[in-house]
Amino acid sequence: MIIQIYAFTGIDEVHQALAAGVDHIGFIAGKYGIVQAELDFKQAAALAREVTKPARSVALTMSTEIDEIVRMTETIQPDIVHISSETDALCPDSMATLREKLHPSVKIIKAIGISDHSSVTAAMEFSRSADILLLDTKIEHLPGVGATGKTHDWGISSEIVEKCMLPVILAGGLNVKNVAAAIRKVKPWGVDSNTSTNRLDSLFAKDIQRIREFVKAVRSISDGDPVESR
Repeated sequence: MIIQIYAFTGIDEVHQALAAGVDHIGFIAGKYGIVQAELDFKQAAALAREVTKPARSVALTMSTEIDEIVRMTETIQPDIVHISSETDALCPDSMATLREKLHPSVKIIKAIGISDHSSVTAAMEFSRSADILLLDTKIEHLPGVGATGKTHDWGISSEIVEKCMLPVILAGGLNVKNVAAAIRKVKPWGVDSNTSTNRLDSLFAKDIQRIREFVKAVRSISDGDPVESR
């Protein structure tokens, strides 16, 4: 079970998360004026260089400009690019164009906002041009997909996992209390945490103890009570 954590801003946080067993180290690559955890490309590149194999660096972008995303990727050199703009902000054809412009070694995560059964159709459409799907909660008044701290209908996510041939990461309000139930219900390839692993006195600083507890909760279900995941 892959464990992906957002949104790191400091090198010490990255080192501690790696030691705790986090597989995907996520950070926001670009200044969008939305959240405090946003990094400029130089800062993001410094974090990406600290992520050692087998862990992978994940650069989240809110950009909808293909050339800008390519420039970001070439500058930062992450292992994975996470497209977290609105689900349909980059159409499947645009995603395919992006795939052609990125180096084959760079994987693409496409975020799918889960709302109703139409999300299943969207996931299947984008599965043709992405390497990994991330299923997250979409709230209308918040930009992009994710970082809401809210769960969604896991039944819809479960259906996507069953129908889609790509690896799927489940996100959206996951924490130590509900992640085991989420894994059993959805059977994802990976799980993602952002808000529940932040410090209680901060909107963006990571809490290493909460990260350790989340990793332990995930490992206890995926190792002690195996589930089939894709």
